[in-house]
Order: sequence, then structure tokens, then C-alpha cells
Amino acid sequence: MRIICISMCVILSILLCAMASAAVKPCALFSDGAVIQRGAIVPIWGTAEDGEKVTVKFRGQVVSTTASGGRWMVRLRPLKAGGPYTMLVNDEEITNLLVGEVWVCGGQSNMEMSLSLCENADAAIAGSADKMIRLYSVPKRIEPGELPKAWRECAPETVKTFPGVPYYFGRELRKAIKVPIGLIDTAVGASPAEAWTRLSDIQSNPELMDILDKPWTLPSYLYMSVISPLQPFAIRGVIWYQGESNALALRAYEYKALFSAMVRGWREDWKQGDFPFLCVQLAPFAGEKDPKYIDQWAELREAQLQVSQTVPRTAMVVITDYGDELDIHPKKKDPVGYRLALAAQAVAYGKDVVYSGPTFKSMRTEGSRVILNFDHVHGGLVAKDGKLIGFTIAGDDRKFISAVAEIKGRTVIVSNRNVINPMAVRYGWKNYPEVNLFNKEGLPASPFRTDNYSLTPGKL
Repeated sequence: MRIICISMCVILSILLCAMASAAVKPCALFSDGAVIQRGAIVPIWGTAEDGEKVTVKFRGQVVSTTASGGRWMVRLRPLKAGGPYTMLVNDEEITNLLVGEVWVCGGQSNMEMSLSLCENADAAIAGSADKMIRLYSVPKRIEPGELPKAWRECAPETVKTFPGVPYYFGRELRKAIKVPIGLIDTAVGASPAEAWTRLSDIQSNPELMDILDKPWTLPSYLYMSVISPLQPFAIRGVIWYQGESNALALRAYEYKALFSAMVRGWREDWKQGDFPFLCVQLAPFAGEKDPKYIDQWAELREAQLQVSQTVPRTAMVVITDYGDELDIHPKKKDPVGYRLALAAQAVAYGKDVVYSGPTFKSMRTEGSRVILNFDHVHGGLVAKDGKLIGFTIAGDDRKFISAVAEIKGRTVIVSNRNVINPMAVRYGWKNYPEVNLFNKEGLPASPFRTDNYSLTPGKL
């Protein structure tokens, strides 16, 4: 009888321990197959009963805390790349973890577009298997909710429904830096930038206040439901492909202020400093024939360029050579990912690589000619596939007409015999520009304008 009682006590003790352990629940981002950011302080958090002691063990580090308010958090010291490893959270094992580089992949449908819908998808999917690349998709929802345990190894059966641009980016980045890569998909089709921006940043900015009066915008809802639940998961940076919705809403003029505020808000709430934020400039598209859309794509591209030139640790990928005149979702996503990986190598990892095509720097006039200077010329300027095209010029009347352009050394000279006193030049200033200015490293020049003539009523 005494033996039975002792046995019952042992069983009860085991059950009580199991119940206590079950009360400690790490955030689902820390689940089997996850990638942990290398070289950074790593917050680990979750839920537990108040007063519950939580101990995390990982790669020789042991850190403990006591849950309060139903939550707990510990921080690991910076880790070196490698894996797979096992983490212990009290008695729970989290297995197959890698330490490497984690990138958040955000935006709208061109970032969300699955690999299976991209050009040459079959070959890309067939060759995708790589256990050192991990994929995670955040549920796309209106209200915040619990994150799923959704890390998957990159393989044909998992990557075909994963977004194409992030996959190509991760594949190229892994080749370049040779460490594990974690890709977190957050993109939502048709979403405007204000949906990803903190409400306080919209409310406090006079340039953005009118957003609050638009019934179709639902500001900040995706920031709260998709981005906030990820914080403060340690990341290296963000790749971003978005803007079509703002152009279609005829609100390209405010995108510089909006996008700048969005980047600042993400960085402040993540509390990891000015992590890299790399964006894709809108692809050429001429599908919207209504005159009200004239210049909207060009104006939004300009806003993206301005953000990349004024906000620290940002960069922009130009894809004027990979648009589709009648399809807002061009299928050539491989070069987009490749160019984003070049930008990441330069901005995030300090590698000496050419990551940008020419960008307008300054102009001067000599009689009836305009001489343009550029940054990011690198090995030199080239006109791809023939004579230089895509330039227009205006005189005192501010009417832009086609111009003759030629490369001379590291400059471009623009003129039109009917414009005696040139005042401004534009390049690629159309929704669907046909342009061919590149640097010798094969990267296209960004569309630009030298003027600040009013584009949207009441705006410069």
C-alpha cells in the first residue's frame, strides 16, 4: 500500500511539473526550423503564468527570468552563424534551429506573387532545395492574432507557393554571404502604404492628415496585425515592393512623406537601430489609360528615389527593364531578387559591390544644351541596345518635347534644336517609360526630372 502511495505521489509530481512546463509557451517564431539572427542581441519571449520561472538554454548560454503580466522575455548575447541546433525553454525542446540572416519581406502583390506564377518557375522550383534557407509566412489578417509555428525548409514542395521575389533574393544572398537565410513573408496584395504605417505617424504629420478622411484607406491595420506581432524578433533588415495602390489612388505626391514615416516607425518599434530598408521602384506599366493617371507611376518612382537618397541605410532597386506594358504584375522576378541581394550586400554587409544604376546628380546648361551628371556611374555610362532614348526637354514654356541625348564621358548631353533656352530635362517620365541608360555594370538608371514643376494640384 505504501509503495502504491509513493508511486501515486511520483506520478502526481510528474503531472504537476508537466502542467507547469506547459504553462511556459515561447512565441511561435521560436519553433522548429526557425532562423535566429546572428551577430545581434536576440530577444526570446513568450507567455507563462505570473511568477513562473523561465530558463532558456542555447549554444552554451543560459538565461532566466520570471514571468510577469502573463509574459516573459530574455535576451541572448550575439551568436555566430551555424546550425542546426536545439534550444531548451524550460523542458521544451525547439529543434533544427539555424543562426544566420533574417529578412522581412513586405509590400503588396508584386512582393506577394508566388514563385509558381513567375517566369521560368518550373526550373526555379526544381532547383530550390536548400536546408539552409527557411521560409515563414505571417497570416494576412485584419486583427492581430497568434502567430503560427510555420517555419519550413526551402524545397520544391514549400517554395512554389512562397513569394518569388523573396525566394530569389534569399537564394542570391545565400550564394554571396554563405550563411543560413530566414525569409519572413508579410506582403498583402492591393495594400496601400498607409496600412503599414503607424497611426501616430499619420496623425502627427500635416502632409498625411488627409489620409484619415479617406474611407477606403483603414490606416495602420496591417502594421498592427502583421508587423507588430513580429517585434522585437531580431532581424537584419527589410525588403519592400509596394506603391501601386497609392498611385492608383492618385496619391503619389504624398508617398515620400508616407514611406519615410513608415520606415521610421518600423525602426523605432523594432528597437534595433536603423536596420537596412531596401525597396523596389515601381515597374513600367501602361495599363491605366485614363488621363487622370498620367505621371502617377513616374511621380511615385520619384518619391521612392527621394526616400532612398534621404533616409539613412536605405536603397532602391530600379527595374525599368523588366516591366510589362499591360500587366501590373510583371513575371520576371528573378532579376528583382538579384538586384535586391546586391543592395543588401552593400548596405547591410558593407561589401564593395555595384548595387545601383546611375542616379541624377546635377545639371548645367551650355547654350542650347543641357549637361547632366550622375552618381553611381562606376565603370561608365552606356546606352543599351542602340541610341540613347527616353529624354525630354523643356524651355521657358515648360512644355516637354522629345530630346536628342548622347553620352559623353561620364555625362549625358541633351538638346532639341527647337529649344533654344532649355530649362529642364526629364528621363523616363512616363507610367511606361522606354529607356536604356545603364552603367557598364548592367544596372539601369532611375527615371528622374530636373524640375520641380507642379505635378499634382497644390503640390510641388
